[in-house]
Amino acid sequence: MAAGGLAGLLPAQTQLEYALLDADTPQEKENLVYQYLKKMDSRERDLTVPELGGDLQWLNTEGPISLHKDLCGKVVVLDFFTYCCINCLHLLPDLHALEHQYSDKDGLIIVGVHSAKFPNEKVLDNIKSAVLRYNIVHPVVNDADATLWHELEVSCWPTLVILGPRGNMLFSLVGEGHREKLFLFTSITLKFYKERGQIKDNNIGIKLYRDSLPPSPLLFPGKVTLDSAGERLVIADTGHHRILVTRKNGEILHIIGGPNSGRRDGRFSEAAFNSPQGIAIKNNVIYVADTENHLIRKIDLELEMVTTVAGIGIQGVDKEGGAKGEEQPISSPWDVVFGNSISGTQEDNVLWIAMAGTHQIWALMLEGGKLPKGSDLKKGVCLRFAGSGNEENRNNAYPHKAGFAQPSGLSLASEEPWNCLFVADSESSTVRTISLKDGAVKHLVGGERDPLNLFAFGDVDGAGINAKLQHPLGVTWDKKRKLLYVADSYNHKIKVVDPKMKNCATLAGTGEASNVIGSSFTQSTFNEPGGLCVEENGCLMYVADTNNHQIKVLDLETKILSMALPILIPEACDVPDNLPLPKDKIKNLPKLPKSAPNIELPSLTVAPGQTIQFLLKLTLPPDSKLNEEAPNAWFITAEDNTWLLQGQCLSGEIKDVPSQTIIPFQLPMSCLSAEAILAIKACLYYCSKGSSACMMKGISFSQPLQIASTNQGSLTQVELIHTFLTN
Repeated sequence: MAAGGLAGLLPAQTQLEYALLDADTPQEKENLVYQYLKKMDSRERDLTVPELGGDLQWLNTEGPISLHKDLCGKVVVLDFFTYCCINCLHLLPDLHALEHQYSDKDGLIIVGVHSAKFPNEKVLDNIKSAVLRYNIVHPVVNDADATLWHELEVSCWPTLVILGPRGNMLFSLVGEGHREKLFLFTSITLKFYKERGQIKDNNIGIKLYRDSLPPSPLLFPGKVTLDSAGERLVIADTGHHRILVTRKNGEILHIIGGPNSGRRDGRFSEAAFNSPQGIAIKNNVIYVADTENHLIRKIDLELEMVTTVAGIGIQGVDKEGGAKGEEQPISSPWDVVFGNSISGTQEDNVLWIAMAGTHQIWALMLEGGKLPKGSDLKKGVCLRFAGSGNEENRNNAYPHKAGFAQPSGLSLASEEPWNCLFVADSESSTVRTISLKDGAVKHLVGGERDPLNLFAFGDVDGAGINAKLQHPLGVTWDKKRKLLYVADSYNHKIKVVDPKMKNCATLAGTGEASNVIGSSFTQSTFNEPGGLCVEENGCLMYVADTNNHQIKVLDLETKILSMALPILIPEACDVPDNLPLPKDKIKNLPKLPKSAPNIELPSLTVAPGQTIQFLLKLTLPPDSKLNEEAPNAWFITAEDNTWLLQGQCLSGEIKDVPSQTIIPFQLPMSCLSAEAILAIKACLYYCSKGSSACMMKGISFSQPLQIASTNQGSLTQVELIHTFLTN
């Protein structure tokens, strides 16, 4: 029995903790821990952890693990965590380092005991995604009903419990920041029980979930943003530890960093990030919240260089700040957005930072200026703007007295009467506002009135406090409609808030974690969307659908979720910007057989910069099958209008005929004539099932374009349908 749970450890471990404070040398500390273990080991009755239920779900293992059978003879570190919790995430580097130093052969096993805070976190698939996202390589058990949590009387996340080889409880560490004690307690425990011959060196059946996943162009994208011209998307490809800059059709212009985590400034090919999240772009400069490096990075697209502008690469505990950016420790920045100081002469002279790790909003001064209720600040200074650092849902007229709970998303409404920052405060499940006139922090929607209750979550449309959210991670302001959109992440929805009336309503998503595309907002689905942005003209919204590894495109005018943005890798689309299309590029495209029919499509009125999405739907003759070894492809030509093809992806593979192939095409911003004809061609090789005869067939679609100067909407879809007939 656990005999009083962790409380049974308290008297003896408290004595040890006080003695360790007085110890001067490492040897003294080791001796104190050794004597403590002798005392604990000689107790008449062990403080034993109860067996985990056999029906619990496990990850990263070949099957369920028994604490008292499989882990007998091991020193076990139980990590009670929930994947939404920033403090739990801060502990992971300590656990990574510990398992790097000691393996199961040395007698150490770490077991993550996932004890959910939010209902969404009890779902195994969502825990799987978190295990992948945070690169957890030790066994994890889904204790969805918090059985072991209650048995041991654990009271907060994270809590570590160190067990001896009989499942006997020896130490507990509550909260983050105990790395030195964790290593001291673990190393001496291994030494103590090895001397007594009680440590076994057998392997535990580890089977990493990540090894079973297919490759994906994006991996857990956390945030997405647009440049002011609406031409380029910037994507935080968080799981690949990189930043992508793409055209609006998904064609990649720049890959910065990745695919492995690291911390390096330098050229794009050398630079390294660690789980980047928030991004903000102005002209050719991008600022990045490099979350797990605890840094703010600057990307210069002209120089193709990455530099560090804030943070020292180690998690900071300072809750005031005030030092020069690159000398100021910071903690888990999660989002960034440009803003203005109240006295600066330049626009966008402040970078606001959602500092999730210290539950605050910070500012990095890009130029000298003054913040609300603050003094004059020099360029480069990085400091706290709002939030006491206590994890609370506390609103206050004085920004330093307000409290946030893991703020994870920011958006700015600079126009009157708003003139505020909107904050997605994830752990309080609220959206809050911070006045940029006087710094006052106010409630907008979600949560409840008690500032200490961080469990007021749900999925309820309504006004103000009657509305309920579940761990929202992103917000974006729609200047055209004067509305705020919220990534209600754990409800798998996009919600819309009217800040004037404080009304909050579901815009898109059913609440089910899945991946339905190409339908109305109310039928479409998401899986923990983490970020979103809206075009300045209010037409399209882009959503980082994190656990679906996609950027989804929502048309706010037709209310249709039209597509998942295809990420087109540079190898397939290697036309550089602003260069004439090389002749060999045109020559290398395949030629269709002379018998290939040409289908004339109705003329289409479009505008410069508009995206056309061609939906290719081909049907083979009965009893035929595609020859998958052959170069089945689509390609685009424009005989007398090659200016149309600059920067476009000109060809692509056709992998599966029954499935629709999406061919994105974006018109240049500067069009050289008012009329043009685009040809979309397809070349297929297929065989009749009853014989060895194979044939090559082609089809061409001619799309006349009328190019108007007025906006025709940002996305147009054109179906290309053809059935090949039997010879």
